[in-house]
This record gives sequence, C-alpha cells and structure tokens, in this order.
Amino acid sequence: MTEHFSRRTLLKSAAALAGGGLLAGCAPGGSAANLNYWHLLTGGDGTVMAGLVDAVNAANLGFRTTQTVLAWGPPYYTKLAMASAGGRAPDVAIMHASRIAGYAPGGLLEPWDLDLLAEAGLRKEDFPARVWEKCQYDGKLYAIALDTHPFVLYYNTDHAEKAGVTEALHSLKSPEEFTEVATKLQKVTGKHGLSYGYLGDGAQMWRLWYTLYKQTGAEMTLVPGQKAQVDKDAAVQTLTFVQSLLNDTIASRSGDGGTATSEFLHGESGMFFGGVWELPVLKEAKLPVDAVPIPTMFGTQAAYADSHSFVLPRQSKVSPERRKHVYTMVAELLKRSVKWAGGGHIPAYQPVATSAEYQALKPQSNYAGIPAYVNYDPDVWFSGAGSDFQNYFAENVQNVFLGSGDPAAGFDGFVARLNKLLDRPQPV
Repeated sequence: MTEHFSRRTLLKSAAALAGGGLLAGCAPGGSAANLNYWHLLTGGDGTVMAGLVDAVNAANLGFRTTQTVLAWGPPYYTKLAMASAGGRAPDVAIMHASRIAGYAPGGLLEPWDLDLLAEAGLRKEDFPARVWEKCQYDGKLYAIALDTHPFVLYYNTDHAEKAGVTEALHSLKSPEEFTEVATKLQKVTGKHGLSYGYLGDGAQMWRLWYTLYKQTGAEMTLVPGQKAQVDKDAAVQTLTFVQSLLNDTIASRSGDGGTATSEFLHGESGMFFGGVWELPVLKEAKLPVDAVPIPTMFGTQAAYADSHSFVLPRQSKVSPERRKHVYTMVAELLKRSVKWAGGGHIPAYQPVATSAEYQALKPQSNYAGIPAYVNYDPDVWFSGAGSDFQNYFAENVQNVFLGSGDPAAGFDGFVARLNKLLDRPQPV
C-alpha cells in the first residue's frame, strides 16, 4: 500500500466515523519536552483535569504537557479522527472507551506497549477486568482508562427517611418494589417520586433502558454484515416498565434533563436517575443526597457506563523520547486520580480506587463496585459517546417513553435501523 493510498483511505474513513468535517492539522510540536494533549473535558471536569496536569508539570519530570480543550461530542471526535488520519495528531488524547471499536481498526489509534506501561508502573492488574477488556481491540490495548462513569440512582435522604424507604433503596430486587418505593416518595413530595429527564436526549433514554435490558441477562451483539442479535422479549419487558414509571405521578411523562435536575434540586421528587457527573451540582446545592447503583430489578447485576480513557492517536512520525514521556504523564495522572473522583467518577486505577482516601468519599464509594459488572455500548464502529447510535434509539422509542408508542413496534424500528447500518461496509 502506498503512502498516498493509505492517507486517502484513512481520511475517508475518519470522515465516515466522525461525521465529516475538515481540520487544519496540528503538528506534534518541535520540542521533545512539550507534549500535546487533547481532551473534551469542560466545566468542573475541565478544571480538575487542568489542576492534575499542572501538578504533573510541577513535578519536573523532564517534560511539560500543553492541553487543548475541544467541544464535546461530534466536533471533538471529528477533529481527532481527521488529525489522526493526516498523521498530525496530538501526542495523547482522551477518548471514550465506547469509541475504540470505531477508531482502532483502521489505524487511527496506535496500541499501547505493555512493556513501556510496566516501566511507567502500570499493569493489567491495576485495572478492573471488564474495563481493561473494553480498552482492547483485536487483542491489543488501545486505551488506558482514567475512570468509569456510570448511570446511577440518587435519592433525597430527608424524603427517604420520611417515607420510610431508606433501607429499601439499598435492597430493591424487582420492578414492583421499585414502583412501591417511588409511590411512597411521591406521597412525601406531593409532586413526583422520581425525576428522570430524557426528552430529546437519546443518551439518557439509552442509559436507563440498556441498564435494565442487561439486568435481564440479555445480550446485544452487533457484527457488521450480520443481523443484530437481540432479545426482543427482554427489550419489550424493560421498555414497558420504563413506560409505566413515566405516568405523571411517579415521574413526569415528558421531562427533559434540565427540568428533571431542577425538580430534584428543589425537593419536588425523592429519586433521580442521572450520571455520576451530576454529583457536583447536587452537592453544590447542599442537597441532602445519597447515591446507589441502579437497583437490580430484573435478576442480573448490571449497570451502563462509559470510561474516559487515554489513547495514542496516529502520528506520521513518532519520537521514542516523546512517546516514553507520554507513558510517564499518563501514569502520573492516574496516580493522582483521587482528585478526579471528586467529580463523581470512579477511578480506574485500582491503587487509587481501593485507597482509604477514595473510600472516604461519599457517596462515590457507595457505587465503587460498578466496574465489576459494567456494561458499555455494543462494540461496533457506529456506536459510542458522541455518535448517532443513541439518537437512533431515541428516534424509535421516544414515543414509547411518552406513552403513545408500542414497545414492541418501537424496538423493532430500532433494530431495523441497526440492521441497515450493519449491512454497510465498515469504513475502516
């Protein structure tokens, strides 16, 4: 394969994966001691990451790291893909683990060297098995996880105490028990028992539904060139349950993310389905809040999550010295990641996750066991954070959530869309 053909193929593939768009390349930089680091972390997460990078820079380890912060979602992944395709990528970048299956196959990422990782003090045993597995593709390690950030259940501790459901919230085992607790909380708040915002947000719909679907023990296997392998009975069962919660008594039938958060913050509900990244807002409001994994209501312990992870975007020329510095930089960030956990995330680096300092964090340590049974998006090139995959789910099931759609028909529509995508050649 000639260099011209390779670059052309990568550029076409990058555009297909990332949604198109062009990028004026970013050169790796002339100084071997100045590492370029791209990420999409903003708000509180961005502030914490900046502090961690500053701390590593202050350690005078023979390099400095310069951050470039880009817009979350498609803009970020488009620019990263195009920079990698052109060989002009940063030294290291953040990527959601759910995107690896789309970027690793065609050479947009380079694998991590396990020997160099060991020299930096990082081993396979330092990460949860399921998280480490997700960071691999075709037997090679393409990502180093910084965290696991799951979808969880928050609850107002004052409301729970008044409703007499505090103990039950930690031991729910069926949809019926969850509905009973939510009903008791609704009687305390006078408005809703549960806040859940999903309207116009495919990611929110997917996070809850996929958690419950996996709790039935069902699988979803997506292989290009084959029909989607799904369990329709499990899908209908769980969609019907979600529909039953959204009855304008237990929860609003048509709540969006902002409305749901505001409602919970103002004490107008007793529970709240949300990501762990919501924790800083809830704590800042000084809400009497606790958090637990979403209860196992369908027999199998399961939770939806993703992981921010470090990747090595493809570069046309790689300096061994710079690359070794990248390994050190990532190791040093991981060793300081208890600060990252303050934002709600579960550290992937186990020496931190099992430390007394992390275990003292509440409610973070309440859901620290989730990485042992975490579920990511199905491994396929068109899935993952910032892709259209979860929007395809919303297009077909939002009316189900609203109460006007048939669960079986909605799920059939989603599967039909998946099958069309699976029938296309993988771009890389």
